[in-house]
Amino acid sequence: MLELLLAQALAAAPPPPPFEDRAFASRVLGQLRHYRIFLPADYHEGRRRYPVIYYFHGHSDRYTLERYDGGKDTVPRIARFVAANPVIVVAVDGFVAEDYEGFYGGLPWDVGEHGGSYDFGAHFRELVSHIDSSFRTLASRRFRATSGLSMGGFMSLYLSARHPEWIGSASAFNPGPEFYAGEAGRRVLWRPKDHVLNHTKTMIRLVRSSGDYISQYHEETRLAYAREERVPFEFRQDEYHRHWATSIEETFAFHLRAFDTPALDTPPDVFHHDNAYAEFSIWGWQVQRRGGAAGYTVLRDVSQRGLRVETRRWAPDGPPVSGSTVAFVTPPHYKPGAGYVIRDAPLEDGEPRRLNVQADAGGRLRFEVPGDGRLISISGPGASRHQPDLLPVSRTDALRVLPGLEVSLPVRIDNPRTEAMKNVRVALSSLYPSVELLAQEAEIPEIPPGGRVDLSSQFRARFHSGAGDFQLARIDVTLTAGWPGASGRFDVLIAPDPLPEPSEMILLDGRTHTFPVFRQKGNQGGGAAYLRTVTEGKGNGNGILEPGEEATVWVRIPQGLDPLDKNNWRRVRVFSLTPWIEEMERIEEEKEREFTGARDLTSLVRLSPGAPPEASLPVLLRAETFSFHYTPDVRFGPEPLYQAFQLHQGHVFRADLRGGGR
Repeated sequence: MLELLLAQALAAAPPPPPFEDRAFASRVLGQLRHYRIFLPADYHEGRRRYPVIYYFHGHSDRYTLERYDGGKDTVPRIARFVAANPVIVVAVDGFVAEDYEGFYGGLPWDVGEHGGSYDFGAHFRELVSHIDSSFRTLASRRFRATSGLSMGGFMSLYLSARHPEWIGSASAFNPGPEFYAGEAGRRVLWRPKDHVLNHTKTMIRLVRSSGDYISQYHEETRLAYAREERVPFEFRQDEYHRHWATSIEETFAFHLRAFDTPALDTPPDVFHHDNAYAEFSIWGWQVQRRGGAAGYTVLRDVSQRGLRVETRRWAPDGPPVSGSTVAFVTPPHYKPGAGYVIRDAPLEDGEPRRLNVQADAGGRLRFEVPGDGRLISISGPGASRHQPDLLPVSRTDALRVLPGLEVSLPVRIDNPRTEAMKNVRVALSSLYPSVELLAQEAEIPEIPPGGRVDLSSQFRARFHSGAGDFQLARIDVTLTAGWPGASGRFDVLIAPDPLPEPSEMILLDGRTHTFPVFRQKGNQGGGAAYLRTVTEGKGNGNGILEPGEEATVWVRIPQGLDPLDKNNWRRVRVFSLTPWIEEMERIEEEKEREFTGARDLTSLVRLSPGAPPEASLPVLLRAETFSFHYTPDVRFGPEPLYQAFQLHQGHVFRADLRGGGR
C-alpha cells in the first residue's frame, strides 16, 4: 500500500522545470548575477561537451524570460529546442537596479547616453568563463553564439561586434536600432548598421516580424548587412503582428549550422574593427587610444603587413578625435629580436614617418601613431609583400554627390613598398545603373617608393537619382601591375533629383528663436505642433554665418511624414560642399515619443575664420520627420494591429549659407 501511495504521489507531482536558475559572484559588476540555463536531456548521462547559445532579453524583462508572456511562449520554445538538440542555452540577466522603475521603466544592459557604470561586455566574458568552468561546454568561438530580442537583439549584435574573437555566430529578433556604448562620461552612439565590418568573421542572422513597430529600422540594418558580402549574413521575415521573438527554433538551428562550420575556428588573415572603448584587445592586437574626448577607434584591413587606423568622434562620418594618439602591441607575428620598418603615412596630405622598431622576445611590435587617420605599413622578416592601397575618398569611404552633374572621382593610390611600383593599371566599374562612368581606366607609369598618385583628373562620372532621400550606389576599383591584383571600392550617396531649396531657412548664430515643432502623440498615432524656444550657435546673432561663427540651421517643411505635421520646423544635418564649413558637433536628440532609443541627428557647424568674405557656402541639408503610422482597421488574422509603426522620412535640400536665413 505504501509503495502504491508513493507511486501515486510521484505521478501527481509536477515535472521539474526544463531549466535551472543559478547565480554567481560577478567581479566586474561587484554583485551577485543571475542566469537561467537550459541543459540537453542527456547532459547528466555522459561526458559529452556542448556548444552554448547566450540569449539576451528585451526591455523590462529579466533572465527568466517570463515578464511579457508569463513563461508560456519563449521559455517552452527554448526548452523544446534544447530537449531535441545537443546545445546549452543560457539566458543572461541585463538587470540594472537603478534603471528598473516599474515594468515599462526597465532599461536593461546599461546602454543609456549617461550610463557606462556597468560594463556588460566585460561581464559577458566573465559569464562565459564561469559557464565554461561550471558546465561541459565546447569552449571556442565557433561553438559560442549570441541571440536576443529587441534590446537583447541589440546586445547580441553589439557584443558579437565588440568581441568577435569570442563569438562565432549572432542572431537578433527585431533588434533595437541604436544605443550608447563606452565608458561612463565618454559614451558614443552605437548603431549596428554603422559597424557591419566588425562581423567579417561572424555568421549573422536578422529576424523581423512583418508587423513589428520598428520595421523601418530593421530594414536599414538588414540593408547594411546585405550589402556587405564579406559578412556571412542571412535574413528571415515572419508574418506576425507583434514585437516578439518569432521562429526561435528555426533561428537556433542557424546556430547549429554555425557550430558545424570549421572555418569559424580560423582567425582571420585580415579584419576590421570599430571600438568605443579607449583600450581593448582584438584578435591578439592590443590597442589603446590616448588623449582627446570620447570617440571611436576605427581599424581597417588589419593584417601582418599593416593596417589603416582612424579615430572618429562619432560614427560613421565624424571628424578625428582631436589630440589623440593610438598605441599598438601586435600579436607575436614577427621574428623575435629582428628589426622592422614601420611607414606611418597620413591619409590626407603630409609626409610619411619612418619608424624603426625591434620585435620583442615574443615576436611583438610596439608603436604609437597620431589619431588623425594613418596608413601603417610594416616591412621586415616574415611580413608579406605589400599591395597598393586605395586611399579613402572621404572620412567614411563614401562620396556624396549631386545628381546629373559631371563629377571628378577622388581616386588616390598609395605605394606602401620600399621600392617603386611600375605600370600600375587602375580600372573602375559599377553594377549600379544610376552610375555613369565617363572614364573607367588609367595607367600609372610609376609610383615611387612610399609615394602616392592622385587620379582625380582622370576619373569622372555622372550620377542619377529620383526624388526623396540620398540614394546608394557603389564603385569597384581594380589595381593590377604584375601581381595577382588588388581591389577596393567606395560607396556613393547621390542627392535626390529634384533637389529643392528649403521654403524657409533660419540660422541660429548665438540667437534665440521660437519654432513651431511637431510632436507625436504616442503609439496610437496623431500629434500636434508646440512652440519650442532654443538658443543655439555662437556669434553676433544676426542670422548670417560669418567667419569664425558657429550656427545651427533650421528649415520649415510644408508637409512632414505625418498627415498632421504641416509647416513645422526642423533642425537639419549639414553636409558641406565647400572646405570652409566644418561640422563641429553632431547633435543627438531623442526622437520625440518614439520609445526606441533612436536619435535625431543634426549639426552645429562652424565657418572657418579664413573663409573668403565673398565665397559661396554651398551645402546639402537633411532633415527627418516622423510619424506613428497607425491603421486601427488593420488585422492580423482575428487580432487588430496593436501598435503604430514608427516611421521616419528624410528631406534633402540644397542651400547657400552665405545668405543666412530670415
